[in-house]
This record gives sequence, structure tokens and C-alpha cells, in this order.
Amino acid sequence: MDNTSAPPAATDPAPVVEPVPTAWHFAALLAGNVALALGPWLVRLADTGPVSAAFWRIALALPVIALLAWREGRKAGGGPVPRKLLLLVLGAGAFFAVDLGSWHIGIEMTRLGNATLFGNAGSLILMLWSIAVVRRMPQRMEWLAVVMALAGAAILLGRSLQISAQTLAGDVFCIVAGICYAFYLLPAQKARASLGPWQVLLLAGLSAAPLLLLGGIAFGEPVWPREWTPVLTLAVTSQILGQGLMVYSLRHFSPLVIGVALLTQPAIAAYVGWAAFDEVLSPPDILGMALLAGALLAVKAAGTRPRRALPQTS
Repeated sequence: MDNTSAPPAATDPAPVVEPVPTAWHFAALLAGNVALALGPWLVRLADTGPVSAAFWRIALALPVIALLAWREGRKAGGGPVPRKLLLLVLGAGAFFAVDLGSWHIGIEMTRLGNATLFGNAGSLILMLWSIAVVRRMPQRMEWLAVVMALAGAAILLGRSLQISAQTLAGDVFCIVAGICYAFYLLPAQKARASLGPWQVLLLAGLSAAPLLLLGGIAFGEPVWPREWTPVLTLAVTSQILGQGLMVYSLRHFSPLVIGVALLTQPAIAAYVGWAAFDEVLSPPDILGMALLAGALLAVKAAGTRPRRALPQTS
């Protein structure tokens, strides 16, 4: 008897095996989201304008990021960044500038829970991108993660969202920020195939910082801080740690996984709102956090299996 396996049928889609992320990559993704979730609290503590706080967040972190990017480039032994790749990352930085400026304005105009929930609206775009554009069929555990994440976010949304004439404008600013953040992450993820994480973050920051400075001046905001602690802490936690860990983890996960992970930030913001601003945590809030935690466990379990691409259609 011939034990040789028969060749696959021509109609069968070829399996696409993606690199399996390690526990460290998953920890980096989570830690980056935790650091980013503390941003709204620090923006409120800053005595500059909201867009100016976004400028300082990037500008104060740039020297550290530049040093790390230089060391990263030396180890890789790479040459100059190709022009098309450079334009891709600079374009991502422009979306990042609009994301930060719009989000910081929204933070000042609406509740902390609203700002974080709407600021992560881009997670839905990442999930849809993974299915419709990347053409990768989610596994059952990933579908479960999506359902649990959306259910948890919906519960927190119902508890935190209080639309009114006073907060509507802030909510809209945060929704715009969430959409722009998705269009920052997608080209940044593509650039990570050729560049190191700190190189991507440096180029995006060099693009975003001048735009934010011009925006703060154009809005007539106070730009120079009297108290440096909030903006320094914002630069370290959100830009160096938060964005650094996020960009580091981008190449190891699909947009679907990243989108689910982004939905953990509302749960963290709910805790910060309770601890710093006396916002009450009710049983539904705790249930929403538990669903988001379960979504992370499900998506981590799904990440250990090979994935199959969607069949191409003519």
C-alpha cells in the first residue's frame, strides 16, 4: 500500500501559518494597553491645552526613542529607509497626530469612560479589516473573543455613556480619534515588516509632533507647562512605554487580536475613574471587565493554532 499522502485538491485554500506569539509578546500587548489607558487621567492633570499636552507627550519622548531607534538600526545593520516606506510611516504619523489631538480635546469635554470607549472605536475597524481585507477567516475561539469583547464593551458603554448637549461634542472628537488610531496602526503594522519598533515610533513621532504644536498654537492654547510632572509622566507612560510596547507587539498579532486587546482599555479606565474621580463601579461594570478578560484568554488560546486564509474569489 502506498502511504504517500495525496496532493491537496486544487480547490483547497493553502493554509497560511503565522508566527506563534510568545507569552512575552502577549504581555507586551497588554502592558501597552494598560499604559495607554492611564493617558486621559494625565491629560486632565496637565496645565497646558489638550493638543499641547499631546505635543509634549511626543516631543519629550523623542530623544529617548531616537536613541533606542539608533541602537536598533545599528544592530540590524540596515541602510537608509526606502522612500515609499518612509512616506508610509510619515503618513501614519499624521493620522497619529489627528488621533491624539482629537482625543485629548474630547477628554476635556466628556466623561473619562466616554473618552476611552469612543477613543477605542477603531478596534472595530481593525476587526473588520482582518476579515474583509486581509481575508483571514477567524477561528471559533477568535469569534468567541470578538463576541465577549463587544459584549463587555457594550456593558461598559451603557454604564459610562451619558450623551448630552454638553458632552456630545467631546464624544464626537473621541470617535474621530478612534478611527484615526486604526489608520495609524495599520500602516505602522505594515512598516514593522521592514523596520524595528523604535524606528517606526521615531518616524511617526517626527511627523506628528510639529502638526500637534501647530494645532495647539492655532487653537490659542497655553503651550508651555508650569508644572512638568503630568506631561513628563504622560510622555513616559503613554509614548515610550505604551506606544513602544504596542508597536513592538504589532508584527506578532493579527489586526483582529490587536482590536480585541484595545477593548481592554475601557475596563482599565473604569477603574481609574473610580479611584481618581469617584466614579462608582457597579456589578455591570465588573461584568463588563470580566467579559473583556475572558475575551483576552480566548484570543490568546486561538493564537497558538495555525490559521487558514479565506479562499480568494474572482
